[in-house]
Amino acid sequence: MAQADHMNNTYLLGNKPIRRIGFGAMQLAGPGVFGPPSDPEASRAVLRRAIELGVDHIDTAQFYGPDVVNDLIREALYPYPDDLKLVTKVGGRRDDAGAWLPAQTPAELRQGVEANLRSLQVERMDLVNLRLHHLEGDGDRVPLAEQLGELQDLREEGKLDLVGLSNATLDDVRTALDLVDDLGEVQNAFGILDRTDEPIVEFTREHDVAFVPFFPLGSAFTSGPQTLANDPAIRQVASKHDATPSQIALAWLLAQYENVLLIPGTSSIAHLEENMAVGDIELDDSDLETLTEVQEVGNPIG
Repeated sequence: MAQADHMNNTYLLGNKPIRRIGFGAMQLAGPGVFGPPSDPEASRAVLRRAIELGVDHIDTAQFYGPDVVNDLIREALYPYPDDLKLVTKVGGRRDDAGAWLPAQTPAELRQGVEANLRSLQVERMDLVNLRLHHLEGDGDRVPLAEQLGELQDLREEGKLDLVGLSNATLDDVRTALDLVDDLGEVQNAFGILDRTDEPIVEFTREHDVAFVPFFPLGSAFTSGPQTLANDPAIRQVASKHDATPSQIALAWLLAQYENVLLIPGTSSIAHLEENMAVGDIELDDSDLETLTEVQEVGNPIG
């Protein structure tokens, strides 16, 4: 497996170079990604610090909150830096109790894109991910071609630059490559603790498509950061680089897969600075060999 060039800290999102460490804004909302945070100004300060540290890629969604996270981004950063890429996702919604529900009809997808444009106060999104829901049975699922077709229509109307996929199977990605011009990215759960989707990562690499892992440290359901800290191989490499286990898990993704873009999220400036410092960690061949011993735990929520 090829090792990424550490001197090249950018990758293409469509035809635009982008720094490989961005910012995932989901955690800026209240508990359960629902409602406002306890300290909105602290959340806005994190966003401003992210820009100061060179972040040029923020991942968000109107249904984070809902509206809360997009509002914080707009309040903190508008007018936006010229090089900032705003990436969102559609295909989901929240009910009054905060449950996550699919919203995948063409009309709902259009409504979702429009809601992001309105709340972020932009005329066009840089990228819109289609968040897929693999429901039991096919009776309620909108065909993927219909969903992507609506996003392509919105693209032709100038409301978004790129289309991506989230929570996708390999078949979904293959289908999207046939239906979408210049697929922007695939965003799935992936990390050193859960490499279930490695075939998808390899497929995107072969087709020069960015892969954006969520749960890169393992999910909350698997106590990811604590699991990383307990792994002897990760502890060994972390000690060598005077880094945290979580930093090593993120650095491993950058070193192993040159098409990976990271969007670690946090509501803490100190944690943000720790995440951004991952770009300075250079894992060598012996580190990568040691890290092959890491025990996977998988992702119980699929």
